[in-house]
Amino acid sequence: MAPDHQAQADTDPPAEKVHRYRAIWLSDIHLGTSGCQADFLLDFLKHNASDTLYLVGDIVDGWQLRRGWYWPQAHNDVVQKVLRRARKGTRVVFIPGNHDEMARQFHGLNFGDIEVAEDAIHVTATGKRLWVVHGDLFDGVMQHARWLAYVGDTLYTLILAMNRHFNRIRVRLGFPYWSLSQYLKHQVKNAVNYINSFERVMTDEARRRGCDGVVCGHIHKAEIREINGQLYCNDGDWVESLSALVETMEGELQIVYWTHLLDAPSTSRRARRAAAAAA
Repeated sequence: MAPDHQAQADTDPPAEKVHRYRAIWLSDIHLGTSGCQADFLLDFLKHNASDTLYLVGDIVDGWQLRRGWYWPQAHNDVVQKVLRRARKGTRVVFIPGNHDEMARQFHGLNFGDIEVAEDAIHVTATGKRLWVVHGDLFDGVMQHARWLAYVGDTLYTLILAMNRHFNRIRVRLGFPYWSLSQYLKHQVKNAVNYINSFERVMTDEARRRGCDGVVCGHIHKAEIREINGQLYCNDGDWVESLSALVETMEGELQIVYWTHLLDAPSTSRRARRAAAAAA
């Protein structure tokens, strides 16, 4: 039985089942692509709320939508869920990335109670100043070899397709979810060097701006670590790692992974989705 996406979008669980945070950061959702795990993001949003929600770029994938239109109901439900949250009082800040760069021309404006900004400064409950930005503008490949970024995006899409088929087999055999592209990133020396270089550039820029750290996305690798006295946070993505960065009410930063639904057999997932829709 397919999930009732509209019911999922409109029905919230009881308040005691919703985990509340000071802030949630989401990025690299890539709505408009077959790789986007919109069902699982909807489930995450149903069970996690915050005073502030940062959408840190690549929320909608304009690159892929230009190649061909793909917009299933679940993707529309994600948009409606976020708009509804903004209407109910959550501060929602949208910081465009390279895949939704067309929205950058609207920075400083509000759309449906959602603020559009080039970047933002978030002050934690403990007083830390965090610079929030997607990160593509500090990526050497994006700035100096944009054609290579487009080629890489095409290859990445192919790897994601392989990854989906591979994990269907793993789930049937009782194995948990495993990311092929994340594995390749860790194994290929150039990819590791690229990630390390990106992280250093971002923390150096945060220091230059007088901040204690940075929160970004772009490279699809969730992380919290200190680099030369600066806090580096990456909230990951919603095509593979299914992760978010959160700040607790006490000011602690954590990465939350929402992959548990992927580890269950497909029949169990369908049953859970149907139950969520009926809740």
